[in-house]
Amino acid sequence: MSEFAIETDNLNVYYGKNHVIKNMNLKIPKNTVFAIMGPSGCGKSTLLRSFNRLLDLNKIARVQGSVKLFGEEIYSNNTDPIVIRKDVGMVFQYPNPFPHLTIYDNIAIGLKMNKLVKNKNEMDSRIEWALKKAGLWDEVKDRLKDYPSNLSGGQKQRLVIARAIAMKPKVILLDEPTANIDPVGSKKIEDLIFELKKDYTVVLVTHTPAQAARVSDYVAFIYMGELVETGKTGDIFTSPKSKMTEKYLMGELI
Repeated sequence: MSEFAIETDNLNVYYGKNHVIKNMNLKIPKNTVFAIMGPSGCGKSTLLRSFNRLLDLNKIARVQGSVKLFGEEIYSNNTDPIVIRKDVGMVFQYPNPFPHLTIYDNIAIGLKMNKLVKNKNEMDSRIEWALKKAGLWDEVKDRLKDYPSNLSGGQKQRLVIARAIAMKPKVILLDEPTANIDPVGSKKIEDLIFELKKDYTVVLVTHTPAQAARVSDYVAFIYMGELVETGKTGDIFTSPKSKMTEKYLMGELI
C-alpha cells in the first residue's frame, strides 16, 4: 500500500469551459493533517471534492488526470464512487445535521443505509464511540433524542464530524469547518482535528493561514487553481520559497 493517502497527478478540473484546477500534483502523507490554503475562489473546495468524486454530482464538472487513494486510482471505470465516499468522509463549511432527525438518528442514518451494524446494541456502541471521537459525548449523552436545532453551531459541526467518523472512513475532508462558528467552538474543532490524525488522514481547506499554522503538519498554497508551493508547515511558514506564498502569508494576497 502507498505511503500516501492521496496522490494527484496532472489533475485538471473544469466547470464547463472554466479551467478551475490546473495540472495539480500533490502527495498527502497518511495520518497527517494536510492543509490546503489560498484566497477565496482559488479552487480549494473544488480540489477537495475531487478527492471523493463528489464532482460526479455536478453535471458541468469534468475531471482529467489521476487521483489515487492509498495507491488505487479512484477515477477508473471499475471504481464505485459510493465506496470512495464511504472511505473518504466530508464535512462542509456550514454545519448540516439533518434537522428533522434526532442527534442519535443523525449518526445512525448512514450506518443503516450502508448496513454497517447488525443490531441495536452495536448501533448504540458505534454512536457512542463516534460521539466520543468527536469530543461531543459528554455534552449530548443525556439528550440523544433531542434535535440538532438545540445545539450550538460548534456542537452541530462536531455532530457532523461524528456522523462522518461513524462510517469509519480512511480520510476525512474538512472544508473550512470553522468558518461559520464562534471562537470557542472553533477552538474545540481545532483541538479535535489534532486528535483525529492519530486514526485518520485529515485534509483541511482553510482561507486562514493562522489556522493552517496551528493545526497542520503539511500545507499546500494554491492560487488561481495552480499549486504554488507545498511542504512541511513549519518550512513553508518560516522560509517560503515563493514570493507569492510570502505575500499570502503576510496578508497581501486576498
